[in-house]
This record gives sequence, C-alpha cells and structure tokens, in this order.
Amino acid sequence: MQPIQRVAVVGAGNMGSGIAQKSAQEEFDVQMVDREAQWVERGQSIIANFLEEAVERRIFSPAQVDAIQGRITGVIGVEETAADTDLVIEAVFEDFDVKTAVFKTLDEACDSNTILASNTSSLSVNALAEATGRPDRFVGLHFFYHPAKNRLVEVIPAQASSQETVNKVVQYCKMLGKVVIVCADRPGFVVNRFFVPWLNEACLLLEEGVASAAQIDAIACKAFQIGLGPFGLMNLTGPPIALHSTDYLAEQLNTPRYTGAANLRTLVAGNDQWEISDESSYDEAQYTEVSERLLGVVFGVAAQIVDEKICSMEDVDRGAKVGLRWARGPFELMNRIGVGEAHRMAQSFAQTAGEGWVVPTFFTQQGSNSWTFSYVDTNVQNGTATITINRPEAMNALNVVVVEQLTEAVEAANNRTDVHTVVLDGAGKAFVAGADVKFFVDKIRADAIPDIYEFTADGHRLLDLLEQSPKTTIALTTGLALGGGLELALACDYRIGTRRTQFRFPETSIGIYPGLGGSQRPARICGIPIARWAVLAGNFMDANTAAQLGLVTHLVDVAGVDACISELGIQGKPENKYPGKPAQADSPVATFANQFYSDENMGALMNGDCPEGFDAGEKIVARQLKSLSFTAPIARRMASELIDATMTTELGEGLQMELDGLHTIFSTKDALEGLSALIENRRPTYTDQ
Repeated sequence: MQPIQRVAVVGAGNMGSGIAQKSAQEEFDVQMVDREAQWVERGQSIIANFLEEAVERRIFSPAQVDAIQGRITGVIGVEETAADTDLVIEAVFEDFDVKTAVFKTLDEACDSNTILASNTSSLSVNALAEATGRPDRFVGLHFFYHPAKNRLVEVIPAQASSQETVNKVVQYCKMLGKVVIVCADRPGFVVNRFFVPWLNEACLLLEEGVASAAQIDAIACKAFQIGLGPFGLMNLTGPPIALHSTDYLAEQLNTPRYTGAANLRTLVAGNDQWEISDESSYDEAQYTEVSERLLGVVFGVAAQIVDEKICSMEDVDRGAKVGLRWARGPFELMNRIGVGEAHRMAQSFAQTAGEGWVVPTFFTQQGSNSWTFSYVDTNVQNGTATITINRPEAMNALNVVVVEQLTEAVEAANNRTDVHTVVLDGAGKAFVAGADVKFFVDKIRADAIPDIYEFTADGHRLLDLLEQSPKTTIALTTGLALGGGLELALACDYRIGTRRTQFRFPETSIGIYPGLGGSQRPARICGIPIARWAVLAGNFMDANTAAQLGLVTHLVDVAGVDACISELGIQGKPENKYPGKPAQADSPVATFANQFYSDENMGALMNGDCPEGFDAGEKIVARQLKSLSFTAPIARRMASELIDATMTTELGEGLQMELDGLHTIFSTKDALEGLSALIENRRPTYTDQ
C-alpha cells in the first residue's frame, strides 16, 4: 500500500491551517488552499504565530520552523489543487451545500486516485460521500481543536469507502501522531455524541435554578476530575458552537431533550459569554443533583454509542481522555462509581429526558459487574498475526492487564497452524513507552514490592514466549519505544524501524535498572560497551543510530514496511540473533561507545570521573558525563554489574539475575525518589540510599 505523502487542505481558517501545520510538521508536502489570497495569507500568518510560540518554548528550532513552513505551499482557488495530490482534506464552513460545491470542484481537479476527506463534526458522511463523485475514495475526519495540539481524530468511513481508502487515511493520521478512533457515521460520531448533551444539560440545570454556572462548573470538575467545567469550556470554544451542535443532535436523533436550552439561545443572541466568576461553593444537595444529572447523561449516551455499534467502549473512553482530556472515560468512571450505581443514574436521567431516550439493555444486564476492557487486538492475514497494543491514550504503557492480554495473544498466535509470522505493533505514535510508573510508586509506598516482582516475572514470561516462539517474530517499532517497550521489542527476532523510530532506556535516570532483559539483550546484540552507552547513560537513539548499533534490524521507508514484513516472513528466523557486535562497527556512535565505555574506563566513569585520554570539555564527552551524573548511583552500579554478567552467563541466567535484584533496587529510597519525580515532572535528588 503506497502511503499518503502529498496533502492538500482546503480552507485556511483555524482548523484548516492547524491541519496543514501538523501535516507539515510530520514532513508531509502540503498545499493550503483557499478561494482568495487574503485567506491563504491569513492561514500562513496563523501558522507562523503558532510556530513562533513553539520556538520560544524550545519545541522547535528556527531551522525546523523554516523547514516546516517550506513544506506548505499556498494555493489560491480550489480548482488549482494539484492533480497528483494523494489526500485532500476539506475544512471549510460546516454547511452541506458549501462543502459539496468544494468537492465538485475537487473531483474535476484531482486525479482519480486522490482521496477526498471532509473535516466535519456533525454532517452526514454518507451524504457527503455521494456528493463527491468518488464515494469509494472518501472518508469523514473529525479533528479536534487545535489540530496541531489535540491528539485525537475520529475517522468516519462512508458505507461506500473502500478498505484501502480507510487504511491509507488511518495510516496518515497515525503518522501525524494522532490517536485514531474509527467510528460509524451517526450524528455526533463519538465524542460530541455524549459531550454536547452534557453541555446542554448543564445549561438546563442553570435554567432550573439548581445551581449557578460557577457552582455547576465546580461540581463538574470534581465529579469528572477535569480542569474546566461546561460553562468555562463553552466560553473557551464559543457558545454558538454548543448551540449549533446540540440543536443538530436534537434534530438528527429526534431527541427533544437535546434542543438548545433557552438561556443558551439568549446568550448566543446577545453575543455574550457565561458569567462564571461568582462564588463556586455548593451544598451537598446541589452536588448530588448536578453530578448525578451530568453523570447520568454521559453514562447513558456512552452505552447508546456502544449499543449502536458506533465504536467500542474502549474507544469511547479513549475519546474522552484524549479529545477532552478527562482523567477517566465514561466506562472507567462507571467502574469507579460502581456499574450498578451508574446504571441508576442513567435510568434516572432517562426519566428526566422523557420519551425516546432509553438506557440500552446490555447496560441493564451488566448489573453490578464491572466493565472489562480489551487493550490488545489481533488480526490474522495471509499467515501473519499482527498483535496491536491499543492503549494510545497512555502511549501503550505496559500494566498488569496489558501484559496479561498480550501474553494471551502471543500464546494464541504461537499455537495457530495458519500463522508463520507474529508482528507486534503499537497504536498511535508510540510502540510502547515503557511500563506504568504509577504502579511501581503505589506498590513501593504500600510496601508491596513482591507485586512488582510478580508483574515483572509475568513480563519475562511474555518475552520468553517471543524469544522461544516457533514463528518469526517482528517488532514494528515505527514510533517511540522506551524502557519496557524497547525490552519487549528486543525479545523479537527482528525490529523494523522508520525515520520516526526513537529508542531509549531511561531507567537509571529514574532510580531503577531495566528489568525485562534490558541489561541482557543489548549487550548480546551489539556488545557490552555499547550496552553500557545505551543503558547506563540512557542515551537517546534515533532511527539511524539504532540501526547502526543493530537494535533496529531493518530501517525502511514507511512505504516499505509491509514489503519488509513479507520478506522477513519468507526468510524466517535469523541465523544469529545475538552477534555481540554493532551492525556498523565503524559508525561514529559505535566507535565512540566502544572506546569511552571500554572495560578500562569503567572505574573512572562509575566514580563520576573523566577517563584518561578524553577531554571533559569536549561536547560529546561532557554530554556523557552529565548524563551519568543524573542517574541514581545504586541503579547505575547494579545495571553495570548485570551488563558485565553477560560475559559469563547464558541469556536465561542473566534474566534470572535481573529478577533476583528487583527487591533490592525497588527497596532503595532513590527508586521511590526517581519514579516519583517522573510522575511529578521534576528532577530527582539522589542520595545513594
């Protein structure tokens, strides 16, 4: 499948310019199209302002900004869109007739292979598809504001959309680093389906005099664990958008309860905003009524979304957490409150909402049992089982449930006679960004370190299933792989990377050592000095560096990933998985690591000194010494000893040594300090205790 590379965005307003900016940031060639030069220039100005702010915040360098802006070409007139564009995203005013007029022009201007997409939050994707002239090469997209910052996008296939079209657009969105929800074409799609009624219900509570806007916001913030309540959010995004959205849902779903509240209409007519600066304290009765109404509508609508097969409950929660930045999604909130209690709230709201608003049967049948979530998906095609860790809202971090489900998936794939290749993949922009750090902190504080041992031992069993698999195992590390995620990948036969691949072992800088083979496999793959460079100092590795060292076995262009998987499936398992030397021994990074982290230099380095023959003022040397100084001394020493053990042990023995040291390392004050500092986003202070 040839991936999308040339993108056009029609409409240079806030949304369109944001989509263009994000696409250019991720190295797509972009045309930003509008009907007049002044609008194109305005869009370029919006992008310039955002990027200027990014430079001030040190997100981008001036050179990177120049490169981003250089990838964006302004185009005046929809008819001037380049014929060979791979994907055109329409981002004009939310009006069916305006959008269809744009698509008619695009259909004439673009080649037959061009995919057309509409960025819409409400309009029927199926109706738009039929108006394009190429319904099989059309999808709906719902980017969330601001597209360059918000990580969520809803992809809405039309009934006529080809699977290839959907796959290409999903791949494009993933390459933007987006969390993708593929959902059915129903009014409101996923997030707006429950979020917009929640906003309107807040207005109705205010209208009924239950509480003030400030009180309702305060109650909502507590009940949903969010930073901004419904009225504050409407002030931020604009009350007219809320009114338009809720009226649209009321009409399309034939649900009078969703009709915009009278006070919202009055506010919009007067071009005003909500007054939320009043006293926000409330009494218990107010909290109960407001919270139960707001929770009830969200719980009921979330269940309706799943009942109508718009998407899974995991994706509903994902939409809330990523798109709205809620701490928990609706189904997670139900588990926290109690599913039985959540059902009572939804039923109570159904009585308030009146005829036509029902709580789905499956919700009622759930009783008081908690919802169970699936974070691992398996797809088998042509002998290849692709196992996807689907927890992008948490960067696919490994926790007890994910490890358990991943183990079951790998075990099942190993036992299938119709599978010859197992591919591990991660949803979103990360492969796996390590383990769940909060789990470690909670267990240390509860004096439950045996639970950490059990979790890590379960991880070893998972990695052993990959290590000993009769199938060819491939880690598709086309994104971020940190700590436990990188260890997971190293247990596979091969690791495919692209230019977006990023590796790092951060453990010693957070007070621990790599406990899932990170002290063992790197040394056996690329040699002990390079393992020291990677593990002890926690050096960051981009795609080229990882390939030079041999940690990435196959570095390919995005377009070549599928072909590479096929070739490796035919080739089978490697003759020598652990060569003990870098893939390119003469590369600058390998040469430096072999010299600087040689056996004779380790005494000085472990003491924080510069080895003889090296200049501490030289940039590359100074960087290593600084990185080592930021690590926890006990973790650094234990990691070094474990790496050295690879000289005299077999892999299994070395892995057992990792497990045997867990109680020691997690009992240190430095482990708690380092892990806590990571959660609290501060630099740790280590005491070598």
